[in-house]
Amino acid sequence: MTSSFSNLSLAEPLARAVAEMGYETMTPIQEQAIPVVLQGRDVMGAAQTGTGKTAAFALPLLQRMMKHENASTSPARHPVRALVLLPTRELAVQVAEQVKFYAKYTNLNSAVVFGGMDMKPQTAELKKGVEVLVATPGRLLDHIEAKNAVLNQVEYVVLDEADRMLDIGFLPDLQRILSYLPKQRITLLFSATFSPEIKRLASSFLQDPVTIEVARSNATASTVEQHFYSVGADDKRRALHQILKARGIKQAFVFVNSKLGCARLARSLEREGLKTTALHGDKSQDERLKALEAFKSGEVDLLVCTDVAARGLDIKDVPAVFNFDVPFNAEDYVHRIGRTGRAGASGLAVSFVAGSDQRLVADIEKLIKTKIELEPMEFEEDRPRISEQGRINDGRRMYRDGGDGEARAPRERIERRERREYTPHRQLAAPRDPFFDQPYEPSAAPAAQPAWEAAAKAGPNRSGVSANIKPKKKIAALFKAGE
Repeated sequence: MTSSFSNLSLAEPLARAVAEMGYETMTPIQEQAIPVVLQGRDVMGAAQTGTGKTAAFALPLLQRMMKHENASTSPARHPVRALVLLPTRELAVQVAEQVKFYAKYTNLNSAVVFGGMDMKPQTAELKKGVEVLVATPGRLLDHIEAKNAVLNQVEYVVLDEADRMLDIGFLPDLQRILSYLPKQRITLLFSATFSPEIKRLASSFLQDPVTIEVARSNATASTVEQHFYSVGADDKRRALHQILKARGIKQAFVFVNSKLGCARLARSLEREGLKTTALHGDKSQDERLKALEAFKSGEVDLLVCTDVAARGLDIKDVPAVFNFDVPFNAEDYVHRIGRTGRAGASGLAVSFVAGSDQRLVADIEKLIKTKIELEPMEFEEDRPRISEQGRINDGRRMYRDGGDGEARAPRERIERRERREYTPHRQLAAPRDPFFDQPYEPSAAPAAQPAWEAAAKAGPNRSGVSANIKPKKKIAALFKAGE
């Protein structure tokens, strides 16, 4: 094996693109996986996030497909030969960009399809013919049903973030997609975390796979400094502000567990003066891409997001990740903090732990096999200080009494007030109308008697019908009553 890209004997177009990207030394996962994929073996690769897994599968697949390269414009000469499936739209876009860059000097075409966007531009791209198709499962099924994507010549299948792809939520769609593929194919699975259940399930999709684990299973990067602070739910925003200020952090991911909580927290932080944007599943794809672009370009300081941004996103030089909410799944913790400390850089991961999060922390501790120590969070505002009005805030509510300059407790102030002569407040009488103070006097002339009362006194109606009811009209009978 070799640790240098220059010794891989890649095709000249691929080698030129790799050199242009500045790749020189391979990471451990690349060093072990690329030769195995070049041999045509199935692979189950586990490596820490941020270690270059995309290049580990994309470069050898493109190298193997160079034999199919041609300059024809006919779509029939460019069938789908490699299928890369990913769980999120953002990750699909990122991987597609990298594949396109690796293949920029070849005649191998690539495309990406994902939900949340109009299908027409994606359909037009597929109709031109592509060798490498990057997709999310739901949208790929839409194109398959619309006869836009034909997968009967696929030779390579890649499941990136495989633990999520084999999760119960994606599994039915994945099984449907695999049913459209040839049975003879090379299958590659890559992820940072693999539970025993996922490994057993993955074995049913692979044929005699080579398992590659370049680090301890489910381990976090050693370059990431991790802290768990015991903080009340109402104090998390204050703790976030304090750590950002104390450490001089300019950019960070802030992860929460729900879409609603994500939107609310982003609005709150924006009102508190931090340049913030939100990223969650209820946003349109255009809004999600704009939020990511604004964060990458430095227009915003904090990206408040759900776990839709926890996997695979490669944004360079992000110094910190905050778990505003402890994740429900321990595996998501590994992926979240993998957004910092990438490619050997140092990073900071801070988790705020409320009283109800103890079980979740225990799950993380069990997964990463590291003892977690909860640290108390001390706020600067809790230290005793005297304000401009002379108030001392040390938790006992003592005040400066301006007379002798001596600090007196509230009880002493109350006793001094009680010794003073009590003077009741003067009641302000409401103005009164003299009419209501006069005694009752009957009117001189009796009021006119109502007409209905006069009619009632005149005696009962002989017909037995009320005088107020109009009588029925008499009409001639058409027939005489029977005798």
